[in-house]
This record gives sequence, structure tokens and C-alpha cells, in this order.
Amino acid sequence: MAKQGKQVDIRHYDVIVAPHITEKSTLVSEANAVVFKVANDATKPQIKAAVEAIFGVGVTAVNTIVQKGKTKRWKGKPYTRSDIKKAIVTLKDGDSIDVTQGVN
Repeated sequence: MAKQGKQVDIRHYDVIVAPHITEKSTLVSEANAVVFKVANDATKPQIKAAVEAIFGVGVTAVNTIVQKGKTKRWKGKPYTRSDIKKAIVTLKDGDSIDVTQGVN
């Protein structure tokens, strides 16, 4: 599963929630970076360790963004969407992650 011999811990799957696939994330992928939705309490070192262990790639940088939930209305009643934390993970040269396929 992991190429570099990193141990995959079950907690790594709690840190990485899902890949975030948008037009902007595909533009960032040209710069050897991948965007993931992560747990709101996840730290940059935890995100780096999880990506390296799950996908078996080298990570050079992790940038995080907290997208605040919008206020919407449904049938006239307001509600607030949940906050989402995203991580832009820059990979080492030569490494890549295909987010359109499942995890091994």
C-alpha cells in the first residue's frame, strides 16, 4: 500500500476526509499539488503524515484554508452550512496522486 514504508494508521483516514475536485483544484494540480477536505481540527503535520502514509508520496508543503459556512434559506427558514477545512498539499517532484481513482 505505502511505497516508502510509512505505517498506515487508522487515524490517518480520520484526518483526510475526501479529495476536493473543482476547477481551481485542477489548475493547482498542474503545479504538482492536490486539494483535500480535511478534519476541522487537523494540523499541518497530521495532514502531511496522513498523505504520506496513505498515498505513499513525499510532501513538501501543506497550506490550509478554513471556508466558513454560508447562510442559506430553505422554505423561508435560514440555516448555516458547516465550515470546511481544505488542505493544499504540494508533492515532491516526480510524485503524483490520481484523485479520480480509489485508494489501493
